[in-house]
Amino acid sequence: MTLVAGVDSSTQSCKVVIVEAATGTLVRTGRASHPSGTEVDPEVWWSALTEAIAQAGGLDEVSAISVGGQQHGMVVLDAAGRVIRPALLWNDTRSAAAADALAAEFDDLAGRTGSLPVASFTSTKLRWLRDNEPENASRVAAVCLPHDWLTWRLRGFGPTHPQLTELTTDRSDASGTGYFNSATDEYDDEVFTAALGRSARADGVVLPRIIAPGEHVGTLADSSVSVACGAGDNAAAALGLGARAGDVVVSIGTSGTVFAVAEMQVPDPTGTVAGFADASGHFLPLVATLNAARVLDSTAALLGVSHDELGTLALQAEPGAGGLVLQPYFDGERTPNLPDATATLFGMTLASTTRPSLARAAIEGLLCGLADGLDALRMHGVSATRILLIGGAAQNSAVSTIASQVFSVPVVVPEPSEYVALGAAAQAAWVLAGARPEWNIALITEPKSDFQPVIREQYARYSAPAS
Repeated sequence: MTLVAGVDSSTQSCKVVIVEAATGTLVRTGRASHPSGTEVDPEVWWSALTEAIAQAGGLDEVSAISVGGQQHGMVVLDAAGRVIRPALLWNDTRSAAAADALAAEFDDLAGRTGSLPVASFTSTKLRWLRDNEPENASRVAAVCLPHDWLTWRLRGFGPTHPQLTELTTDRSDASGTGYFNSATDEYDDEVFTAALGRSARADGVVLPRIIAPGEHVGTLADSSVSVACGAGDNAAAALGLGARAGDVVVSIGTSGTVFAVAEMQVPDPTGTVAGFADASGHFLPLVATLNAARVLDSTAALLGVSHDELGTLALQAEPGAGGLVLQPYFDGERTPNLPDATATLFGMTLASTTRPSLARAAIEGLLCGLADGLDALRMHGVSATRILLIGGAAQNSAVSTIASQVFSVPVVVPEPSEYVALGAAAQAAWVLAGARPEWNIALITEPKSDFQPVIREQYARYSAPAS
């Protein structure tokens, strides 16, 4: 039996799955936590990865490994391979003004990079570094992403072996930097230079080499275990789910995402849709929201109930929550691009302001933001015949039931799994077999389609994007 390992180094934790390469059957797992916050010392990720691998029983019997990681995070290294400052994560919005500045300097960024920059993107964080920490910016010898850095460390590189030219990435993660063209698979040095103030080409700042799907990167340090290219988290999740054309993945985690596999890049000059690449050689148009599962966390805490009890309360209210609408911008918002926004509760009357209505309004508000994302994808020609609802919140029966009322497309809920890590494991199996694996994904529920237009109509009335 050939085993492969997949890693998901996410915002909150590091998960490792070890599966059978032929079937994707789970054999064992490991997990370690990451600290909260919007900037993190990457060494914490490395410690968590080694702990999670140990919890999973080690890699002695594993033939290949791959790392999926949170997109956009800025890891900057000096010439000695040392991390210059804590990594700025995707959910750090301090670079919002930098995103506006970059967008204003180029009139064709969506065409060049697939996306307009927002505060999540690496390019905006580099501009922030240039403007706010010029001494650190002047020391930058290489820029990489979380999964790139972890892959590099797994292969034995780092401050004690600082071969910066051994940094690698894949086109899915590179497409979230804001200075990579996934149609040509090349970095845009002009945009990169505008971001950091120094050129990769002329000034020798190292950017990770792009590794194609299924291509062998190298081996683990002092080992024959093969290392695959890795991927950004959403692309890895799509691969783990086996998503194909017509499948739209709606993920409710720390962030909310709506994405689909497409055969052509979908550049959106408005910036609503990010024209990312996927992990199979195609594209992954994506809409992201900052406010997802934590909307339910906050509402459950306010009501003094568990997540299950929140769902029970929500289903006691009728669709539309009696007119109560939650615009859930607790952490600002990425889509629409409102980094300084706050959450607002609309439609409060004596009749609507009840515990069940508030519980339902929280779930409806969360899902309506994601449904707006699906509408944006479809406006750009993305087909949608089925929604794969994933993430921890998807396991709440009220969330899946209400999703069938919010979305006009049939909803299915795959069985709970670490799909980012599973997608990374699929990459590892791909390296060994020379072809993308075909693993079966079981469904746990398929709620009856029950589209209720009132929910979207109310949300649109109160939640039109602000200028």
